[in-house]
Amino acid sequence: MLVDGGIGSDLPKAASAAQAQEAIGYDGLWAAETNHDPFLALTLAAEHTERIQLGTGIAVAFARSPMTLATTAYNLNAFAEGRFLLGLGSQIKPHITRRFSMPWSHPAPRMKEFICAMQAIWASWEHGTKLDFRGDFYEHTLMTPFFDPGPNQFGAPKVFLAAVGGLMTRVAGEVADGLLCHGFTTESYLREVTLPAISEGLDAGGRARADIELSLPAFVVTGTTEEELASAAKGTREQIAFYGSTPAYRGVLEHHGWGDLQTELNALSKDGRWIDMGERIEDDMLAAFAVVAEPDQVADQLLARFGDAVDRLSFYLPYKASPELLANTVQRIRAA
Repeated sequence: MLVDGGIGSDLPKAASAAQAQEAIGYDGLWAAETNHDPFLALTLAAEHTERIQLGTGIAVAFARSPMTLATTAYNLNAFAEGRFLLGLGSQIKPHITRRFSMPWSHPAPRMKEFICAMQAIWASWEHGTKLDFRGDFYEHTLMTPFFDPGPNQFGAPKVFLAAVGGLMTRVAGEVADGLLCHGFTTESYLREVTLPAISEGLDAGGRARADIELSLPAFVVTGTTEEELASAAKGTREQIAFYGSTPAYRGVLEHHGWGDLQTELNALSKDGRWIDMGERIEDDMLAAFAVVAEPDQVADQLLARFGDAVDRLSFYLPYKASPELLANTVQRIRAA
């Protein structure tokens, strides 16, 4: 089992944060595209680390074209000496159309085509084949020597795709190298919805389970005192409620018979009642989404839930946690 950490995308802190993650013993680290560019932070991380893998968790695919993203990822993987993982996500329609002013339609088929287009671009650079990709959403038919970086010894990066629903999850199984499971995932949803969808995608692509890595950021509620545990639970409830308010994630709640909660949370979010939202997450819901345990039990409980289902684990902690606690948990999981 690989264990991953994460860094913020704030450039002045990126190098030292990445070095600290590597020193703890993490196998990889992910940088998200939120209020900073993750590729810039990961470039600094690559320069100041030696072995740890570096991934975008996630970069917004539909805010870019396959060509621009293929170029950035190819360059960064070469600079990182093959350690870069390109984690992609679709985002939701309002952000794509209103924040990025980019087109939105049929996200799962568009994402499949986006990844296939990048693979065609990389193949033209790696093998000198003519670039002739023609799809329903993207067309790439021009590559002149001036714009061709040519092959590099580390090749193209692995592509991880973030997915929650069945359609996008099947796309990951069919064409991606990895699946980034959402933190808003329970063990039951993972086993009964996600894994079967991955299998369908693998079958469609003529691939095997060994051809894809599954990565899961797992909610963990822990602390060394009652006050720390209460603070961790509060932060985690609020984060679960935030995701639960999103219509795109309603299926996870419906899987457990909690679909009406999504409607309630969505209404509260529109009124800005974030604290009230967290209070709607009851103990059984918290336990379904998060491992709630004493520090010395976290590793065992994570492995019991997910050890046979995913290949990479990371900790989703919407609160401040002890670095020593995290380091101990990393070592316990990696030693199992």
